[in-house]
Amino acid sequence: MTQDLVRLKSLVRTIPHFPKQGIMFRDVSSLILDPWGLKKSVELLAERAFKLKPQKIVAIESRGFIFGAAVAERLGCGMVLARKKGKLPGATVEIEYDLEYGKDCIQIHNDAIEPTERCLVIDDLLATGGTAGAVAALVEKMGGQVVGCHFVVNLPELQGASRLSRYDLSWLMEFEGH
Repeated sequence: MTQDLVRLKSLVRTIPHFPKQGIMFRDVSSLILDPWGLKKSVELLAERAFKLKPQKIVAIESRGFIFGAAVAERLGCGMVLARKKGKLPGATVEIEYDLEYGKDCIQIHNDAIEPTERCLVIDDLLATGGTAGAVAALVEKMGGQVVGCHFVVNLPELQGASRLSRYDLSWLMEFEGH
């Protein structure tokens, strides 16, 4: 791991027992708070995304919007908002997906992705891969081509990477534990 990645990792705060007992929450808001940390993480994400030549960044609510918008600006492409049901004002396309205990739904505006458009999914954290997998499936349902799924943080014990293994996967750092 490079010096920059070690420094970036040190900027991610761990909050024990949030949102429930036994969870070690990896909080990227402390990384975003640091001017160097935000700039460097966006720079590294954009560098990795560049080779994929995306036409759209599909950013996942909510911290994914921060990184996604900055990467889209650097690459000169548009950004699509992937949001929970009922948060987008226009006509949408949606997909329902399974959670640990129940279901959830994610939506994208129905005119946000053109057929065959190259799309890169970006979020702050890869855990089980459920949300990112649903977003990728939604992009494909709309006719887009998912060229990759990139993250700031990966939690390998939750095996999200195996769920997304058919895509180009990238993350800046990993943390052990849940």
